[in-house]
This record gives sequence, C-alpha cells and structure tokens, in this order.
Amino acid sequence: MKRQDIDIPKDRLTGVLRRGAVKKHVAAIHVSGKLTLLQRKLSNVLLLNAYDTLTSQQVHMIDARTLCLMIGYNSNDMDTLKQSLRGLAETVAEWDMLDDKGQQEWGVSSLLSYAKLKGGVCEYAYSPALASKLNDPKVFALINLNIQRRFTSGHALALYENCYRFVRTGSTGWWSLDLFRRLMGVEDSAYYAVYKQLNAKIIKPAVAEVNKTSNIVVTPEIRKRGRAVTDIRFKITENPQLAILDLDDGEGVRKSDVYSRLQALGVSDRLARQWIAEHGEDHVGDKITYVAGQGGVQNPVGYLTAALRDNFKAEAPVAKPTSARAKLLERVRDLVAARTPTQRDADRRLFMSMIDTADARADFERHGWMSALNTKAIKAFWQDLHPDAFDDI
Repeated sequence: MKRQDIDIPKDRLTGVLRRGAVKKHVAAIHVSGKLTLLQRKLSNVLLLNAYDTLTSQQVHMIDARTLCLMIGYNSNDMDTLKQSLRGLAETVAEWDMLDDKGQQEWGVSSLLSYAKLKGGVCEYAYSPALASKLNDPKVFALINLNIQRRFTSGHALALYENCYRFVRTGSTGWWSLDLFRRLMGVEDSAYYAVYKQLNAKIIKPAVAEVNKTSNIVVTPEIRKRGRAVTDIRFKITENPQLAILDLDDGEGVRKSDVYSRLQALGVSDRLARQWIAEHGEDHVGDKITYVAGQGGVQNPVGYLTAALRDNFKAEAPVAKPTSARAKLLERVRDLVAARTPTQRDADRRLFMSMIDTADARADFERHGWMSALNTKAIKAFWQDLHPDAFDDI
C-alpha cells in the first residue's frame, strides 16, 4: 500500500509532527541554495524546534549538544557551529505568494534575525514577517530528521527538499534550468551554465543519493528547444525500502514494557513505535497508567490518543517518593517531560551512544530513563544539562 493512502493521522501526533506533507505546490519561501549541507540541516532542526511557538515567542532556545546530535554533527568544534549559524543569519529568504485575500505579496528577510551561543544553549530568532510565513502549514514541509542526517551532499539534500514538497502530486512540474541552478545554489557558476556539466556533476549524483538515502525515488526528465535543454522536472514515487515511519528496525522499542502494554491495548506496531519515538517511553507509560485508572473506558486506544495529545493528568495527588533513588527518578521524569519531542528523541539517542556494555544498553532499551543499571550515568547525564537539578536530593 502506498503511503498516500494511509496519511499520518494528525489527531494522534503532537508538536511539530502535527503538520502533514504539502499536497500541492504553492508559491512559497525560497532560500538560497548556497547553504552548506550542515547549514541546511541546521536550519531544518531549528525550524522544527521552534515550530509550535513561531508566532507566540520571539526567541527560541535549544541546547547546543542536542542541536549537534540532531544534525548528525558529533563534534565539540563550536567554531564550525558558529560559522554555520553566521551563514544562516547572512542568508536571504524570499517569498512571493498570494495572501488570504488573493493579493500578491513579496517579501525578503534574513533566515535568522540573530543567533547566540551561551552556557551550552543556542538562542535564536526569526523576523516576525518570516515567522508568520514559516508558520503557514501550506509552506511548511515535514522534513524527517532521520532522513536528512543520512545525506552527505548539500546538493542532494536541496534536491530532496525541493522534490519532497511534491510527493503527493508525483511530479515537481517543469522548472527552467535557471530556476533549477538557483535551487541548487550554482546560478553564478559559468561551469554549470553548460547542461552537460550540470547533469554530470550535480543532477546525476544528487538523484543517486536521494534515491539511495531517502523515502522517495526521483526520476529527472528534460525538455529541449532544438538541441538545447531548457527545462527539467522530477517524477516522484515512494521508496518502499525507506518508508518515513520505518527508518529503524524497531527491535529495541519492541523489547520495552511500554510497547508490550500498548500492544495489549490493541495499538498497532507502527503507532506504538511512533508514539514511543515522539513522547518517550516514560511519558507514554504514564498515560497508559492514567487511562487504566479511569475505569469504564470503552475505547482505551481512543482515550489514550486524547491523553497523549492533550496531556491528561490525574487530579488526585500522587504520594511523594521517600527513597533517594525514587526522588532521583521522579526528578529525571520531570526533566524529560519538560523537553520537546525533538529534544527527547535526541537525548535518548545521545545517552544510548554513551552506554558501554550490552547489558546496560538492553536495560535502557527496556526501561528508558527508569533503568536501574544506568542510574548513576542517567544522573550524570541530566546533571550535565541541568547542574543544579539534584542539589536538594
């Protein structure tokens, strides 16, 4: 079954993942294709992190190591990160679109109005005009972070982003070669003004990487005037080998108690893994317990969907933990709950990469942040993020 026949149910998603893929092309925001691969990944993660508060908050924050992890940049070289942020602040975003009244609107803004790094935290902002455009669901295209991390070429990632917005229509439509060169960031190169060289060095390698790396398969087609190539378009089909929700084998998740509890309720394998990835095992487990305690629930899956979406909480006071370990775990649970879905996913991945032994890894896969074998390491991990988090325990 093709993915367009099974749309991601928006009422079951939270945060930035609540937005669906764009159904058809609308004149949208064009960002210079001259962004480096790191800058392009960085801009996507910053947008995902800020999406829910784009118009309600002027300033957005994400800790720097989460940011590096989500773009696949495992390095302490802050100079490179600074250079990439500087590049985003110097990059121009331009839009040309119809407003709600059908009037044409043109505008231009720097991609980031400012960015700063302080105390291990990246703080940044968008101009109000650009934020309102980025907040438009007709403009925003869901970019899967697991997919973009796999790209090694900036041209390939640029091609993926510009094709993915048309995944539901099956074709990009015809682009003039001038527009295509601009999207790839090579419009000022005399070398790539020759189609033969553009095809050999840009198109073929980018198409090969998109088809190997991503959840779509693209096929270029050209149109000629006489012997000269004037236009190009890309046919787009689903890549059955890399469905957007099947990028991991799921074996670690399937070993967890939370996954077993979801299965017992009748939640499908795909949805169970999706919820755990978005919310974290601890949060999902808490909501399962909440639903179980309500009594007389006729549709537990539907109730759990609402509980996750709207963060239902028990009104009755919960007994305070007494042991030091119980207090520690409660504090960790609170710290995890305060993170965004994007950050929670990054935290789990980063901690997993730091576990040395197979037993400790298996225990974390099964119990998440409540893992007994990893208690000391978990405390150190969160203390590194929040130095004063456990001072009163």
